[in-house]
Amino acid sequence: MDSVGNIILYFVVAIAMVISAYLAVTTTKILRAATYLLFSLICTAIFYFQLGYQFLGAVQIAVYAGGIMVLFVFAIILTHKPNEKSAPLEAHRKFTGIAASVIGAVLLILALFKMPLVKGISLAQAFSYGGPQLTMHDIGTALVGSDKFQYLLPFEAVSVLLLACIIGGVVIARKK
Repeated sequence: MDSVGNIILYFVVAIAMVISAYLAVTTTKILRAATYLLFSLICTAIFYFQLGYQFLGAVQIAVYAGGIMVLFVFAIILTHKPNEKSAPLEAHRKFTGIAASVIGAVLLILALFKMPLVKGISLAQAFSYGGPQLTMHDIGTALVGSDKFQYLLPFEAVSVLLLACIIGGVVIARKK
């Protein structure tokens, strides 16, 4: 990411991702929310391509932007009327959601900087001056590895949990 064009592309895609993620959460039409989520997933694939991970970018588009979004859209069409608006949230639910989001973000940042990421090195130690250097290969291995302090098993557990939630939602909606 040395050239000015890559830096500009990064910021444009980052802004597009933030806007589409915000719109996916705040829109009242559920089919539009799925479309905004699709844009956010495509922006993630662009980041993978920009980092030189063509395989991960292709998987992101094929599996998430393609397969998972088709599954979401089918679930939405089978369980809701496509143009149906959801009811706006009450004020206390908005406050609870915002509070939970802020607490979750703080805990995530603390965990990210304090817990060991790669080879027992935390992100804070890697950022400190004179600390051990982490390469993209080390970080990639930590994210998709199955050894101690690697995250393949939790990632797969979350994907199975999401699949169970989608199936449960379809079953509950069918019983109405």
